[in-house]
Amino acid sequence: MSFRIIVLAKQVPDTRNVGKDAMKADGTVNRAALPAIFNPEDLNALEQALRIKDKMKDAEVIILTMGPTRASEIIREAMYRGADRGYLITDRKFAGSDTLATSYTISLAVKKLAPYHLIISGRQAIDGDTAQVGPQAAEKLGIPQITYAEDVQSVENNIVTVKRRLERGVEVVSCPMPALITVHSSAPACRNRNSKLLMKFKHARAVTELQEETKDYTELHSHRPYLKIEEWSVADLDADFEMLGLTGSPTKVKKIENVILQQKDSKVISSDDKEVEALMVELINNHVIG
Repeated sequence: MSFRIIVLAKQVPDTRNVGKDAMKADGTVNRAALPAIFNPEDLNALEQALRIKDKMKDAEVIILTMGPTRASEIIREAMYRGADRGYLITDRKFAGSDTLATSYTISLAVKKLAPYHLIISGRQAIDGDTAQVGPQAAEKLGIPQITYAEDVQSVENNIVTVKRRLERGVEVVSCPMPALITVHSSAPACRNRNSKLLMKFKHARAVTELQEETKDYTELHSHRPYLKIEEWSVADLDADFEMLGLTGSPTKVKKIENVILQQKDSKVISSDDKEVEALMVELINNHVIG
């Protein structure tokens, strides 16, 4: 059996461009209103997986992502950089999932891909910043986890050794496999696209994408099966509907704001209590603090 690494990746809205239409009435993110990008720390995670693959001839890197059909874009992007294949978890019933519902769905997909040795993901996604999905998935899978990883130093004798980046330093820890690792943004950046892999996988598509393009995907996949991006729905994962989407998500977002700080004229105040109080009121009203 090959050494199987599953990389959890997410296509996220670019939160650097949050505007007035970024939220829907139900409190979920309006992803159609924001540009979609590969979650930055998931790229760091992909690089760690690819470095292991560089050292092990029998290693296989699988990308697993959950989202709408267009999330296939990051699977292709990962394949251009060295990933072997990818799986897209997509179904309308997954819409609105918080970390609890997402980790439940991912854990079902990972079980379907078993056996595996390592699961590697970014520490957190920029559209939520919770850092919860990886650890929750590990708990649901019943495997050990190492968070805030900066470098996977060795994988041998069924033990993985990792350097962690902590608030006030670093530490090196080991644990048995299978295990889940979340990767910190201080880890090395992901390598660039490989031109040969780009030419090989540029036509890789999920079935839904090919249907939307009205192309004959049966002939394409029969002649070049490596171009097929697998799609899994709720039925494929045999999931409990009550634990999916908004129904299975206790977290609710009430409001999102984009606060832009602009340089203006300086203001000089004295130590008078009334002037200090007036400044505090102004800063709160302008959403600079509070």
